[in-house]
Amino acid sequence: MKNLIAAIVTTTALVSPALAQDSIDEFRIGITGGENAQDRLASNECFRAKTEELLGVPTKLFTPADYDGVIQGLLGGSLDMAWLGPSAYAKAYLTDPDAVEPVLVRVNTDKSYGYYSIGFASKESGIDSLDDMEGKVMGFGDPNSASGYLIPKVEMEQQLDMPLDEYFDEVKMAGGHEQTIVAVKNGDVDAGVTWSDGMGAFEDGYNTGALRKASDAGIVDMNELVQIWQSNLIPPSPIVLRKALPERVKIEMIAMMASLPYMDPDCAYNFLAGESLGVQPIDHDAYVSLIEVRKSIQ
Repeated sequence: MKNLIAAIVTTTALVSPALAQDSIDEFRIGITGGENAQDRLASNECFRAKTEELLGVPTKLFTPADYDGVIQGLLGGSLDMAWLGPSAYAKAYLTDPDAVEPVLVRVNTDKSYGYYSIGFASKESGIDSLDDMEGKVMGFGDPNSASGYLIPKVEMEQQLDMPLDEYFDEVKMAGGHEQTIVAVKNGDVDAGVTWSDGMGAFEDGYNTGALRKASDAGIVDMNELVQIWQSNLIPPSPIVLRKALPERVKIEMIAMMASLPYMDPDCAYNFLAGESLGVQPIDHDAYVSLIEVRKSIQ
């Protein structure tokens, strides 16, 4: 796969940005709700600027209030690109299989793919495991998030052998990963779930993920949290492009994202939500099983 990316980079390096400008008037990037809107814009500004320079057209960032806003933007053609969770991609595919295509995934620092849903609580709560959560309030992120809802719902119900609303006193949707972290910190929920690569130390927010971003931003002190649960490995979150985009635009964007860690490591750190080894190609086949899981709860 490295050879494939190298070939793409070599090919597109010879192409003038004007060719893309002849094909599209602007490029629109949707950003799902891992952080508040202002932080999402700040984290992705360097990527926006590089995209605009590459394609030679105005490039805009959009931060809808929830995951479904990004999904609907892709389906309706008002967005050209997004980094979706696998559950969000499954919804987009089930709604219109010709709308978007997965092209790249982030690579963990140990060269693996995928990530985890991490359950966490405040140390002061005395909660150390899922067994301590009976009759308490559990916080989830967004109905269209794999790590923030779909996977923990399915796996926790299997583990508990009962529906979540029978085990927890209340199930709350916080609205996103950062909102879930803040809700746990503020005591609005007793515990919550979010995403992480599971690499490195929990006390650092792991290497990549919402906890790392929140820790870097000073939103939470990881020493005040404790991990209480972890999912099985989740298929990696795909970077998707709108299928109707000109092929040249797709190739140029894939090449730029592949080379980003080498061109600008700080920009790659922000864009990929922490430490990683960059990106590698992916396609629809990687998500067939998760799409079936998504079907089962719709």
